[in-house]
Amino acid sequence: MRVGIVFPQTEIGADPAMIREFGQTAEELGFHHLLTYDHVIGANPASRPGWRAPYTHLDMFHEPFVLFGFLAGVTKRIEFTTGIIILPQRQTVLVAKQAAALDVLSSGRVRLGIGIGWNPVEYEALGEDFHDRGRRSEEQIEVMRRLWTQELVTFDGRWHKISDAGINPLPVQRPIPVWFGGSDDRALRRLARLGDGWFPLVGPDEKCREMIERLRTYAREAGRDPNSIGIEGRVAIGEAGGDKDMQQSWLKQMASWKALGATHVSVNTMKEGLATPKAHLEALRRFHEVTAADW
Repeated sequence: MRVGIVFPQTEIGADPAMIREFGQTAEELGFHHLLTYDHVIGANPASRPGWRAPYTHLDMFHEPFVLFGFLAGVTKRIEFTTGIIILPQRQTVLVAKQAAALDVLSSGRVRLGIGIGWNPVEYEALGEDFHDRGRRSEEQIEVMRRLWTQELVTFDGRWHKISDAGINPLPVQRPIPVWFGGSDDRALRRLARLGDGWFPLVGPDEKCREMIERLRTYAREAGRDPNSIGIEGRVAIGEAGGDKDMQQSWLKQMASWKALGATHVSVNTMKEGLATPKAHLEALRRFHEVTAADW
């Protein structure tokens, strides 16, 4: 099971030196990947009475491709994972180009997680349709994979048209792995047909076990080997109270994900009361000390 870190987007701040130190320390500790979230623009809830959302204009988000391009230049081994890029609010060919460029500049260290998002404010600001985003994402994946594997592409679909053209350079990985977020039945069926892996946004419990079994059933129905679809769980670094209890919680969560067949796990330090970026790093060092023997 490969163990990585959720990059603390909303809490790390904007100091490039600190971001560099975070990425390099994660690599030095032996973590396999850095996973980052994606939001391009934040909405002001004060002008939207009754509006509920997990993030607003007050939450900082570094743009994932730019962030990883920066970190690719100061690291050597750690993988860069988007968990997730909100694909349908972005131009497909441009995402394919950005992901390919990052893959080249990082020597093949990219895993592209994609999802359809929840925020119509972002879609409006980026000029894309919020209502057809699920169906459109399927065609987007097809277009990207063609662009990553063919020098020239001709494509005439419902939402995309390419006339004998291609991106250059092509990525190191052909194609780049595409992982999915989302947990409703439509997302699981789409994943079973098209995805290389899944980020379940639930804990390693019976609900998650049932969803994984459903995913595997859908994969077999689609003519795919269920074991070819990776699964990445999350471990909350501050889920338990005291230090001893917390360490036992880490080990228990890791063991539970392994029992469910997870191929990857990411450790999340956000929203756990860590006051500074240094505190995030210290928490990750403790996690590494306690759990590394089980990696």
